[in-house]
Amino acid sequence: MSLDKILKAKSVAIVGASKNETKRGYQAIRTLIDERFEGVIYPVNPKEESILGYKCYARVADIEGPVDMALITTPARSLLTVLRDCGKKGVSGAVIIAGGFGETGVDGRELEQKVVEVAQKNDIRLIGPNTSGMMNLKDHLNLVGLRQAPEGNIALLSQSGNMALTLITEAKLKSQKGFSYYVGVGNEADLRFHEYLEFFRKDKDTRAILMYVEGMRDGRKFLQQAYKTTLEKPVILLKSGRSSIGKRSAGSHTGALAGISEVARTAFKRAGIVVIKRSDQLFPAAETLSSLPPMKNNQVAILADGGGHATIAADMLTDLGVTMPELSEKTQAKLKKILPAAAAVRNPVDVAGGTDADPTVFADCADILLKDPHVGGLLLVGLFGGYGIRFAESLALMEEDAAHQMGKMVVKRDKPIVVHSLYSSERPHALHLLRYYNIPVYDSLDIACKCMGVLSEYGTFLRSYHAKANFVFNWRSKARAEGAAIIKKALEEGRNVLLEPEAKKLMQLHGAAKGGDVLVKSADEAVEAATRIGRSVVLKIVSPDILHKSDAGGVRLNLATAGEIRESFEDIMNSAIRYNPDADIRGVLVSPMAEKGLEVIIGTKIDDQFGPVIMFGLGGIMVEILKDVAFRVLPISERSARKMMEDIKSYKILEGIRGEKSYDRKALKNLLLMVSEVIESYPEIEEMDLNPVLVYQKGLALVDARIILNPERKQPKW
Repeated sequence: MSLDKILKAKSVAIVGASKNETKRGYQAIRTLIDERFEGVIYPVNPKEESILGYKCYARVADIEGPVDMALITTPARSLLTVLRDCGKKGVSGAVIIAGGFGETGVDGRELEQKVVEVAQKNDIRLIGPNTSGMMNLKDHLNLVGLRQAPEGNIALLSQSGNMALTLITEAKLKSQKGFSYYVGVGNEADLRFHEYLEFFRKDKDTRAILMYVEGMRDGRKFLQQAYKTTLEKPVILLKSGRSSIGKRSAGSHTGALAGISEVARTAFKRAGIVVIKRSDQLFPAAETLSSLPPMKNNQVAILADGGGHATIAADMLTDLGVTMPELSEKTQAKLKKILPAAAAVRNPVDVAGGTDADPTVFADCADILLKDPHVGGLLLVGLFGGYGIRFAESLALMEEDAAHQMGKMVVKRDKPIVVHSLYSSERPHALHLLRYYNIPVYDSLDIACKCMGVLSEYGTFLRSYHAKANFVFNWRSKARAEGAAIIKKALEEGRNVLLEPEAKKLMQLHGAAKGGDVLVKSADEAVEAATRIGRSVVLKIVSPDILHKSDAGGVRLNLATAGEIRESFEDIMNSAIRYNPDADIRGVLVSPMAEKGLEVIIGTKIDDQFGPVIMFGLGGIMVEILKDVAFRVLPISERSARKMMEDIKSYKILEGIRGEKSYDRKALKNLLLMVSEVIESYPEIEEMDLNPVLVYQKGLALVDARIILNPERKQPKW
């Protein structure tokens, strides 16, 4: 159902309307009146005849005219009755303010489920419960009660009323930007993040979407929708619950589970979402991305009236992954003509007093810099806006002239300008003019640099868009009949794990090289298999009841002679029986002894929020002690696989260090893509563990493979 009748409601019933000024049921009506809501207001309270001049109704069903939306301010225990009554009236949506649902425990979750069932039966979509409300500022539909929220083009989705209040207050005090909508998402019992995202993607009054998220109930659908949305509009997100205590707090607050932080972060960024870690950077990032064109390259020029600020800005931008190109000789020559001899003109550019008597020189320098083909954006840092305050009032008019010129420059050159000014809090008119032209101004150099960074990040995403990274599986399209038969056989036998030979066979069907493994039933067969292999071998127990073979004494390495092989076969069988007398032993796997190589680990699992996830890292101490691993939500593209390898801290080892040759990263990339294809082809796979994989200067060896199945997942839920 379209959300138009809910988020653009023309008629609203206030259930729990009150004459008590401290009650939400009074404040909602008062705010709608004061902000001149042009729709119809229907107070609902069986004990009152009228409230604030509006006729009061005993029930929603008694209202004569149509009702698009109900704001329900009554306690949780009343909701089932109220929703059934709304259903009789044909109400499209309801905002549920009350808490006491999924965020409180088992009883709350049961009540929440009943509320959702009644709503679905009556074709009512729910915002919340446990929400602060919603606002459509263009239509003056304010169901929050927060007065004089600034109107603009940023849509705000938040699971915290206090965070929403913080952001709205910040916009009111420090910016000329504001909001098109605010939705307190609450517990996501019915309406989910991805549904709001789809609405705002299509909404003509919204240019950017700002999100505060604690947990998501349907992360996979959100990623799919986000990938469509970010191609058209920027999405800026702060995800809390990264620490163990933060996760616990988020769970109790929203009733949704907080996901694996690293999985969420990489998934959001891959979908083109700008992920923010600091709350004070959240609104500035949204303001910047809603105002300015994204950078067409990753290169920024810094224009400063002091060396200190220029140096600090250069360091900060470098930390953010933004580069500062050396300016062309032509650009430097033009700068030298208008700046004093002491000026630095390479980048950062320090005017060295060249603007003290005439601040319009800033605009001249900015124009020269933005004309340089290597420059994608400009960061102006220092005193601009304060020359008329610090030096002479007559300079204020020159600053205003410079502001006009720079504002027109952004449109003409289609390149962004971000300004840091020490005088931002003084509110000089020159800075007001910059904001009028959609050039953001900040008194924090950290925030100004971060805003330049997000323009670069979002521009990079738009340039590197790849359809394979859209988080949509084309289930079974690449599955091979033989692979499906392997899984079917295991499930029919009541097994939820593939035997090692089966797991390796499945990988081979999708392109993995054959390893020469042979499954044997006796010591004589083991010797015969080793003779055919023609080199030292490894023996491993094969049993669906023994997942950790080494723990059961089920592995013997580097066996060369017939005597060693016979003795090891018997030892393995005896150890396995002692470990689990009831184990179903299918035999022993004879494999060529792999040459020494670089050990890596690849694994997959099903994340509660995002579905199938892949993990990659170097083996041994790197993964066990240092936890040096990278995550991606599947499926992955070739670019994602390559970036995943580059993301681990120990990537330099793969490149080759201290004179050693590099390892075969192409083979490793292909293996990651192969794993993605396997998971894409068989939704029954719950978990995969390729450990170890040995990588060489040329090629790799898949030494061990384990695949766990979920017999109930014949079709994916994501």
